[in-house]
Amino acid sequence: MTLLKELIENVIVEEVKKFTIVKDRNNRTSEMSGTLVELIDKTKYTLETGKSYESEKGNKKININPKTIKALITALNNSVNNSAANGYSTTSYSLKD
Repeated sequence: MTLLKELIENVIVEEVKKFTIVKDRNNRTSEMSGTLVELIDKTKYTLETGKSYESEKGNKKININPKTIKALITALNNSVNNSAANGYSTTSYSLKD
């Protein structure tokens, strides 16, 4: 029984992947790292703000629970553009190589 438990724990640990997102705002960069779930939690306010503006003309739909890191970055960029005064934000997000 303990061998099976150890195998399950090893599989769970190996599947968790860490990502680093770079936020560029007005020529200043900052980084945040974590798993996909941690990064969604850290950027939840930005996603929800963009979601609240999605019903206005010309704004994009926001997925507040993305399944991949690429979808998270797209949702973050769309969120900051939705909540910007003129529709184009000076903030952008990208994945660090």
